[in-house]
Amino acid sequence: MAALIETEGLTRLYPAGEGVVAALQDVSLSIAPGAFVAAMGPSGSGKSTFLNLIGCLDRPTRGTYRLMGEDSGTLSADRLAELRSRRLGFVFQSFHLLPRVDALGNVELPLIYRGLGRRARRDRAAEALQLVGLGDRMRHRPTQLSGGQQQRVAIARALVNGPDLLLADEPTGALDSVTGLEIMALFQELNRAGVAVLMVTHDAEVAAFAGRVLRFRDGRLVGDSVQTPRDAGRALRDLPRDRAA
Repeated sequence: MAALIETEGLTRLYPAGEGVVAALQDVSLSIAPGAFVAAMGPSGSGKSTFLNLIGCLDRPTRGTYRLMGEDSGTLSADRLAELRSRRLGFVFQSFHLLPRVDALGNVELPLIYRGLGRRARRDRAAEALQLVGLGDRMRHRPTQLSGGQQQRVAIARALVNGPDLLLADEPTGALDSVTGLEIMALFQELNRAGVAVLMVTHDAEVAAFAGRVLRFRDGRLVGDSVQTPRDAGRALRDLPRDRAA
């Protein structure tokens, strides 16, 4: 099976005074379609830089990155924007929802940028909200939703274009532990349905839900291990009733 992601010597340098800072150095790896991968490391380790490069939000200083066989370094800005829109979905610790727009309207936004008609946008946004369990909250604004529900709206927005890869940067960082478990259970459901997930986290308990863990330190990939993921749905069912409620 062809790789979803391939990097060779991926490096990102930033100017710093008269020198440079190596935010990421010589990272070479391959990720298969449908994988669930966690990237771990302390602040400044390079994990977020890696995620930005994989998300085509930044370009490497040197090295290569291929997404579904396409070398990102050879692509125009327009083609990169198209890849971000059609192949990638983004979920962040801050939900980045428009406060005056309801859940349906927030999920519609990527489809507006693609030029879809109003009816098609509404139908696809409603389907995405149903998928994340918010079919009964479509007309609620972010201020009328809990933190976990807002994150589900953000996930629906990331999924509405049918991406091959979901990129998540500390997706449970602003949530309590039970709500974080609910989001991990949703990620695992999406992954079982065929969506690949690359998730940045500093929390080993969150990384335990992935099938593969990348460890970064000082801009380098220092660990790459496969594991049996913890089942988030089972963890939720095993919670005491007072916590699960």
